[in-house]
Amino acid sequence: MAAPARPTAALDLSADVVSITQAICDVPSVSGEEGLLADLVQDALADAAHLDVFRDGDTIVARTDLGRDRRVVIAGHLDTVPINGNVPTRFEVDGDRQVLWGRGTVDMKAGVAVQLKLARELVAPIVDVTWMWYDHEEVAADLNGLGRVLRSRPDLFAADFAILGEPTRGEVEGGCNGTLRVELRATGRRAHSARGWVGENAIHKLAPALERLATYEAETVRVDGLDYREGLNAVFMHGGIAGNVIPDDAVLTLNYRFAPSRSVEEATEHVRALFPEYELTVTDASEGARPGLDDPLAQEFVHAVGADAQPKYGWTDVARFSALGIPAVNFGPGDPLLAHADDERVDCDEILACEAALRGWLTGSAR
Repeated sequence: MAAPARPTAALDLSADVVSITQAICDVPSVSGEEGLLADLVQDALADAAHLDVFRDGDTIVARTDLGRDRRVVIAGHLDTVPINGNVPTRFEVDGDRQVLWGRGTVDMKAGVAVQLKLARELVAPIVDVTWMWYDHEEVAADLNGLGRVLRSRPDLFAADFAILGEPTRGEVEGGCNGTLRVELRATGRRAHSARGWVGENAIHKLAPALERLATYEAETVRVDGLDYREGLNAVFMHGGIAGNVIPDDAVLTLNYRFAPSRSVEEATEHVRALFPEYELTVTDASEGARPGLDDPLAQEFVHAVGADAQPKYGWTDVARFSALGIPAVNFGPGDPLLAHADDERVDCDEILACEAALRGWLTGSAR
């Protein structure tokens, strides 16, 4: 398959979905810098008569209003983690496959491209659809564009089912793990490093916590038929004053990915029990989401796209919908193991397959 031509500056949603993926990946949109891409999305949908288009900050919402019995939210985030020499994108051939390399190709602009093309082209889907493309997913939960719109326009979230375009290799991943970030603080007493015995080294006091983490065995928890693998890891360490001073303060930041059977409060108490000697501060927390695959509409979707249901280990915004009582799944092109990696890349055939599967479900041709 020859490499598709790059669309012009305006976003051309009549192009093939691989070209659309490349076009939006080549528009940098690191969290907090989504404005240009949001402008392009809004402009590309402005004259779609079958859609009512709203904007809140850098979040775009487009809705059909066809009077269908059921409504589905289909959402994807516009932002990426920071670029590291991987924009603009490039095509490479890997055996008999064509692969698109670059930031956002997996997480999750290929999924957004599928959604944008279908939003523009499907004027009469068999369910009413609320399409959402939002900002600030890759940063702290309180900045998330979906959360902001939910606070200001909760009516836009009325739905029977939700699909997040997170990378799943074209499979359906139900629910998601929760995520918790905490700081463990150790305190000591400053002294000159030449006379270290006079002071108390706060960094050294974190050594038992690091040893405990190194030997910690995370659980795998079965929830509603799916096995969720947990994880507890150190992600930051901060301490030190100068090269000749014993530090009197040090902080170790942990990230706990916990099964959706636990609440944030239960997850916090689990971590607190592991490190009882440290001052613990929660800095960020988001509930997980149970799979919701017992819902008839979710079962219908899984069957229609011909996918196997798997657990989602990372946190995604399905949790926001689950908290509203809306069953939600993750479905999109891309290998989640490549998300955020410098060699982030997506199989172009996978993008096309996800487009065909979602189109088939929304038009009834896959049933």
